[in-house]
Amino acid sequence: MNLISTTNGEKFDARDGETLLDAATRGGVALGYSCRTGRCSSCKGLVRSGSTIAVHDELGLTAAERDAGWILTCVRHASSNVELDIESLGDIQLFPAKTTPCRIHSLERLSADVIKVVLRLPPTSDFCFHPGQYIDVIGADGLRRSYSVANAPNAAKQIELHIREVAGGAMSRYWFEQAKVNDLLRFNGPLGTFFLRDTAGKDLVFLATGTGMAPVKAMLEGLRNSADDANKPRSVSVYWGGRSPQDFYWDPASLAPGFVYVPVLSRAEPDWPGARGHVQDALLASTPDLTQTVVYACGSDAMIHSAREQLIANGLPDKCFHSDAFVCSASN
Repeated sequence: MNLISTTNGEKFDARDGETLLDAATRGGVALGYSCRTGRCSSCKGLVRSGSTIAVHDELGLTAAERDAGWILTCVRHASSNVELDIESLGDIQLFPAKTTPCRIHSLERLSADVIKVVLRLPPTSDFCFHPGQYIDVIGADGLRRSYSVANAPNAAKQIELHIREVAGGAMSRYWFEQAKVNDLLRFNGPLGTFFLRDTAGKDLVFLATGTGMAPVKAMLEGLRNSADDANKPRSVSVYWGGRSPQDFYWDPASLAPGFVYVPVLSRAEPDWPGARGHVQDALLASTPDLTQTVVYACGSDAMIHSAREQLIANGLPDKCFHSDAFVCSASN
């Protein structure tokens, strides 16, 4: 058993063979995380003292970060007492993940390669989540795939998913060829720490590519439904990136007025009247005061890394960039 301490003074024990992230969870310390496989960087921390062992490749770290002592707590075991430069989520409550039965309530094609799946929970279900979190849907033969929840909690006890088709994918084949209304499924969740915090009086910016809009939609709904004026942002902007206009399968402006929506095409035809390039470039083109901005980015791993690097270089505080990178299975 090794003692782990964090920047804000919290301590927890790590058992032999237990990841630092799992040990923190067991010890009641909420650390940020997303993929749990070492492929994103949501659980990154800096080792100040002590030693750890990587049990999987830390693909979410650059070579420079590794050399500087950064680690990913989801794939690291402690081999001594460790002091980590990492901040927990403080008083934010993380709802425990659990396996819940559900049925398919409806299926709707949103575009040529995106389907909306609405799952219906049992009337007695007490499943709770923060808008922006994800679930693992459990299919046949134990196949598991992660999907962001695309709605805020509602009285109907329904979970909305936006699922993009992947050619040859085992789970994609089910969703797009075999799934039927009333099919019985299970899911595990809620998972991840991609949800709103520290937005009071700030300029809140969402960056999304593809179905990365799903958790953004959930958080926008949560903002609309919230009565917490103390955490109300000063402004809200949404930048959604796609390759063609057909990729914008939902109109964010239909949810609520009062925020800026900028669709951005990376492969725009000459007659496209809107923004071109990447979402982070479109944001920077608006010359924002990033020192007063909080960014939530969801989409491809490449977008996440590029956006983080560019925005921090232009004045965004490092702790004000929150992300959820889509790191898909090869057989999605």
